[in-house]
Amino acid sequence: MKIIKRSRTEVTFDIAKIMAAVAKANQEVVHNERLSEEQIQMISQNVENICQEMHRSLSVEEIQDLVENQIMNLRAFAVARKYITYRYKRALVRKSNSTDEQILSLLECNNEEVKQENSNKNPTVNSVQRDYMAGEVSKDITRRLLLPSDIVDAHEQGLIHFHDADYFAQHMHNCCLVNLEDMLQNGTVISETMIEKPHSFSTACNIATQAIAQIASSQYGGQSISLAHLAPFVQISREKFVKQVKEEFEKTGIEASEEKIREVAELRVRDEIKRGVQMIQYQVITLMTTNGQAPFVTVFMYIDEVPEGQTREDLALVAEEVLRQRIQGVKNEQGVYITPAFPKLIYVLEEDNIREGSKYWELTKLAAACTAKRMVPDYISEKKMKELKDGSCFPCMGCRSFLTVYKDENGNPKFYGRFNQGVVTLNLVDVACSSAKDMDKFWQILDERLELCKRALMCRHYRLKGTPSDVAPILWQNGALARLKKGETIDKLLYGGYSTISLGYAGLCECTRYMKGVSHTDPNGTEFALKLMHYLTDTCHRWAAETNIDFSLYGTPLESTTFKFSKCLQKRFGKIPGVTDKNYITNSYHVHVTENIDAFEKLKFESQFQELSPGGAISYVEVPDMQNNIPAVISVMQYIYDNIMYAELNTKSDYCQVCGYTGQIQIITDDDGKLIWECPQCKNRDQDKMNVARRTCGYIGTQFWNQGRTQEIKERVLHL
Repeated sequence: MKIIKRSRTEVTFDIAKIMAAVAKANQEVVHNERLSEEQIQMISQNVENICQEMHRSLSVEEIQDLVENQIMNLRAFAVARKYITYRYKRALVRKSNSTDEQILSLLECNNEEVKQENSNKNPTVNSVQRDYMAGEVSKDITRRLLLPSDIVDAHEQGLIHFHDADYFAQHMHNCCLVNLEDMLQNGTVISETMIEKPHSFSTACNIATQAIAQIASSQYGGQSISLAHLAPFVQISREKFVKQVKEEFEKTGIEASEEKIREVAELRVRDEIKRGVQMIQYQVITLMTTNGQAPFVTVFMYIDEVPEGQTREDLALVAEEVLRQRIQGVKNEQGVYITPAFPKLIYVLEEDNIREGSKYWELTKLAAACTAKRMVPDYISEKKMKELKDGSCFPCMGCRSFLTVYKDENGNPKFYGRFNQGVVTLNLVDVACSSAKDMDKFWQILDERLELCKRALMCRHYRLKGTPSDVAPILWQNGALARLKKGETIDKLLYGGYSTISLGYAGLCECTRYMKGVSHTDPNGTEFALKLMHYLTDTCHRWAAETNIDFSLYGTPLESTTFKFSKCLQKRFGKIPGVTDKNYITNSYHVHVTENIDAFEKLKFESQFQELSPGGAISYVEVPDMQNNIPAVISVMQYIYDNIMYAELNTKSDYCQVCGYTGQIQIITDDDGKLIWECPQCKNRDQDKMNVARRTCGYIGTQFWNQGRTQEIKERVLHL
């Protein structure tokens, strides 16, 4: 059994240290108030038993809380006071410089929490360590100086989660839709170098990857680009190749018809598309931004986004090449093709591609094969999205954050060049448990927590307000998000719906189970869950009216936070069956991962909640290996088109570097009760010698996860 020290390193549990600490406090009280040696032994043994029952590594602070409780249970109040006083004095000493131990443990690569904090960051790499070190300083400044103490306390207790506190000290926003069209068509500036409109498709792709890297270093969330902004440059390359081929034939004395010239030029166009797409795929994967990871970028494939004609046909050619290259995958260090995490792909299902016989049906079949092999693309239904987004269809920012509909001065919808200011998430499970099943008290506590969230979100807003465009020229001055002047603030982009700010929520499933005694899939639970969702959405609308800031309800993609919330809930309320007895809580409105439900039923059920989560949401179905059952994948895709706006299929795509096994690496429990990954063929347990890719929460993770998320992955049931 392991524990996590204050430095965040993981060590073996030692009962002798508990006995020594209690004995020390015991010696400081008068003789007739002391505990006996047997009682000290019993306290220590009880704490050890509780730790083993938790099935995870507890922190030192959690264990000390357990010790306090055990001493109090024996009514040894004098001893308890001495123990608590000692803890308090030691805490004061540590607070004099609270970040040193964490930073040192980062540098020595033994910070267990950081190892599992982000499934796409390798904490042994210098650039990642540098980012985490800066993050520790930022979090320290944020806690002590920048945020009100009650918001900090609520965050640390798990009542809310103030996302990305490690970047809050800087004036940075969350995620965005890149206006790549503006940057390419009107030129941009990258690292103080003028970049003019490109004269070929491959050059446009190269500029796009350079912009992606710069943008990723200027914000902390995901970004999305559209292939529709690259497609017009295919025709520019085509015209150039026609001219080149004609000149080459004339110089070599070869007589050729105009048709033959265009045929040869088209071969070169296809080759250029292949090279351009390859450039995007490999540069995105191999780029290392200033936060120590590949850019979190989503590529949007929407055929009807461009007018019918040559540009649309070229867009289809580019999308086809993107899918073919993703099916192939990328090579790992051993030269074996594996599944990369990025770029994330989104394919829009529309009338022109969803049924057999439709114009782009073959492209949809290719997308299905890609999903079966590599877990992407994810799917947006044009039909459902237009129903929910005022007739518009557009990408999310990163993995799931959606903008509200905004119209420019000419009354035309505008999405590219917009962004999200930040997220604060409400722990719905804590609201429920705090109410002790009293429904009136539930709504009262909910209002109090929502007001806390609003103040926390306004802290995010005010941190951005007054930010000069000079802090990130590529974003604010050179077209990625705006064309502001030097020295001009970004303030006008924070109001009137141009950008959004997100109220996140988590644990609707467990919240409903606690309050109603049933899952939210049960009709008795569904009514309550929908009422709660309506209330949250209405609250965001009210806040927006009060502030002229577009507050939007967002289904939070918990990663490490799912474990944090779970630990906080268990500390406050113990283990409540079906509510707090897991080391994770359920993302947003999702059906619990252990609940047996058919894929189509799950998508239909969750669609009603997705509609009430306009700031962001994604649904998924867990499926087995589907590479030999593409028709079933297509059936799910067609169901998505008719029933839900945004969804994905989760399959498995792993590789063992020791024995060459491909398939599903398993999760088992080791002798210390810790969840670890093991190859089912050769029993390899070395995470550095396996490639595991799993959908974490809207995007693919490849660097492994904390114990809470790992348990959630292990317990997922198949829906198909």
